[in-house]
Amino acid sequence: MALNHTRNTLGEKIRIESVNQLNRGLVNGIDVQRQAKQAHWNVHGPGFIELHLLFDEVYNAAIEWADLCAERLVALGGVADGRVQTVAQKTELPTYKNEFKRGLDHAAALAEALAAYGEIIRGLIDASAQIGDATTSDVFTEISRGVDDHLWKVEAHLRGE
Repeated sequence: MALNHTRNTLGEKIRIESVNQLNRGLVNGIDVQRQAKQAHWNVHGPGFIELHLLFDEVYNAAIEWADLCAERLVALGGVADGRVQTVAQKTELPTYKNEFKRGLDHAAALAEALAAYGEIIRGLIDASAQIGDATTSDVFTEISRGVDDHLWKVEAHLRGE
């Protein structure tokens, strides 16, 4: 992978690895966005408005998570790849089923996506720290806090199920 010129003083090998890790965070973050919006559009039944608003909150947070990844990797000289085709090919999240009828089914599916994304991000925290890119590790830590917070909010609707 060829990097764009930057005066960033991290070594090229570290920057290349960080760009790859950040593109992984970007791709999966975009999938969380799309799954949250799918839930937002299609939720019905008891608790509709609370879930509808919560799913939109997750969507907006996931936009920020993806943006953090994209902006950091471009700052390192990389090229952000958030194309629909790339996301479809490279996502590591469970596929969102489109036949849910109950709002809590949407909540459970979104909770699974958030949990999977959180696991990926925690692995990226460690991986970026191990290669010597503390700043990228910090970006992933910030995302992890947000993912855990939103997972907690979505799972709160599933208690007692």
